[in-house]
Amino acid sequence: MPDTGHRVERDAFARHVGIELMEVRAGFAKARLRLGPQHLNGVGVVQGGVIFSLADLAFAAACNQDAPVTVAINASICFMKAVREGVLHAQAEEVTSNLRLGAYSVRVTDDAGQTVATFQGLAYRRKADS
Repeated sequence: MPDTGHRVERDAFARHVGIELMEVRAGFAKARLRLGPQHLNGVGVVQGGVIFSLADLAFAAACNQDAPVTVAINASICFMKAVREGVLHAQAEEVTSNLRLGAYSVRVTDDAGQTVATFQGLAYRRKADS
């Protein structure tokens, strides 16, 4: 991941999978993943957990731009299209937020811009001392 000083860049699992954080600003983030054979499941398509992890990292980056630390309390994903190769892109955007909660939508697309999955996340903003 490029060094932007964002706390999500310390995510060892995302680095291990190969996810790159491309852009981060308040309530918004973009990430990508270059697919390889290690990302495929037993039937030769990208494993759902890989797609979820990409969307989840974009979600985490979008909702953790500012202090305090924000954590997921609910997340769901709908898989729309199977993928075997190429690059996946995730774009996360804040839908609404208040002092404690934030709702986010993430769209995962392939190289052609076709939707691979849609992800919805609900985040909880922790108190600074918790």
